[in-house]
Amino acid sequence: MISEIAAWLMTLFVVDPLQAQVREHLERANVSAQTLQQSQQCISAQAPQLLKRAGEEPVWAVTTAAGVTLGWTSPAQLLNASDPNCAELSRILQTDEGAEAGS
Repeated sequence: MISEIAAWLMTLFVVDPLQAQVREHLERANVSAQTLQQSQQCISAQAPQLLKRAGEEPVWAVTTAAGVTLGWTSPAQLLNASDPNCAELSRILQTDEGAEAGS
């Protein structure tokens, strides 16, 4: 039961906002079709892993969801940068966050 709630919280506060943020960043960055495809593959691969971890570690899920929601944790930190499909997306998200912080 708790693991299901943790997975729901992770979906509601992390995965869904992450997908929306990725779409927004990619539209703004005017990326290539290849980068767009890699980003979609990254999210498709990472989301189930995040949900699995949330089910196994409910405390991590709650603290991560709170951290992302409050801006303490960057969604880019949740992506596996060693995954070739996530490397470029991580770079784009981190670059955009750095630009926003400087504004």
